[in-house]
Amino acid sequence: MTRLLIATTNPAKLAEYRLLLGEGLEAVSLAELGITDHPEETGATFAENAILKARFYFARAQVPTLADDGGFEVDALGGEPGVKSHRWLGAGHPDDQALVDEVIRRMRRVEPGRRTARLRAALALVYADGGATCQRVAEAALEGVVPERAWPHIRPGFPYRSVLFLPDRGRYLAELSEEQAARLSQRRIALKELRGDLALIAKAQIVARAHSARDSVR
Repeated sequence: MTRLLIATTNPAKLAEYRLLLGEGLEAVSLAELGITDHPEETGATFAENAILKARFYFARAQVPTLADDGGFEVDALGGEPGVKSHRWLGAGHPDDQALVDEVIRRMRRVEPGRRTARLRAALALVYADGGATCQRVAEAALEGVVPERAWPHIRPGFPYRSVLFLPDRGRYLAELSEEQAARLSQRRIALKELRGDLALIAKAQIVARAHSARDSVR
């Protein structure tokens, strides 16, 4: 089975990708490959940061690498927290509850028609094809609204699910099971655009192994 490095330190996100990836690809973590360093995320957009991370980790792992960047966008807040979603409250690592509380605080007195928001993700895939290095990027969003109150239970690593209500389902995203959330995920939507490349990666590995097996019996 072909290894695909999922370049994240978020265990919940890694688990989601393992649910989403099809047969023929084995999702491996940074820890499993012994990679402990990380790039500085200096991109101005989700896509720029995703590409930066995918290139960085591919250079170290030398296996096909999938990285993403994403966050929460609230229209009434001018798109914030946006690309700064994980460091919205400044230096350090504020806990998930602090991020949820800040969204609700800033959205007080905002009328219902202006509470639109979304979770957005950009995925970058980097892999070798022959002598060339290939790069693909896909973006997607899961639309909803910010409710007046947050869902009381926060999924570790996914704080903004507790402040995204899905009107077409009448439920908070945080209410859904991991399997249900994965089926709706912005990452799943973006991943569909990369299916052709992922299939190519898996097929190339199978062909390489077949050639190796034939060479070994000559």
